[in-house]
Amino acid sequence: MGFTRAGISSGVTFSFLISSPLVDLGAFVLLVSTFGFPIAGIYVVVGLILAVIGGTIIEKTGIGKEVREYISNSGTTVSSSEIIEPTKKERAAYAWEQLKGVVKKVWIYIFIGVAIGATIHNFVPTEWVEAVLGQDKWYSVFVATFVGVPMYADIFGTIPVAEALFAKGVGVGTILAFMMSVTALSLPSVIMLSKAVKPKLLAVFMAVVIVGIIAIGFVFNALNFLFI
Repeated sequence: MGFTRAGISSGVTFSFLISSPLVDLGAFVLLVSTFGFPIAGIYVVVGLILAVIGGTIIEKTGIGKEVREYISNSGTTVSSSEIIEPTKKERAAYAWEQLKGVVKKVWIYIFIGVAIGATIHNFVPTEWVEAVLGQDKWYSVFVATFVGVPMYADIFGTIPVAEALFAKGVGVGTILAFMMSVTALSLPSVIMLSKAVKPKLLAVFMAVVIVGIIAIGFVFNALNFLFI
């Protein structure tokens, strides 16, 4: 919302939305301690590549303009001579009013999203996920991606599961697909995003990210011998 109101391009905005949950300094340190530098580095690199490609597609196709009217119509354009520099107190008051307005609009979606996501997360045992993804099946990347989407967790929550999958011989591509889908496309995130963007843009955003995650998964499963 803030990016759009500030006039930042849709490509930059959605690159940020993709990379922000995926690439985290704390998570990188934890990934290094769990899997070592090669896999941790690969995770960061492919996350950034996915963010750049996804944002570029959304901007170049023009679909990035499909945001809710209350966001796109919330600002007015003025000349530089008309701009009055606000005081710190005025900035704080404005920020507080903006915060209250945003919370008022999205709190119910946050509540519903977290409730649904947490419920699904608690009813999908880790053992079941490991049993499905641990089998040497060609469709493991698809399963990892679509199982991860409805789960509610950040990257820190996915690392213990990823470590268990890795220990059971699951392909690196499958693990990356699972981690990325959980963090970038969790159900609560999608529900919250739907409050800010129209269905067409939301569908394109999800499709681009899902296709990118699946492609990354297959490529790295094909190169899995490098990490064994």
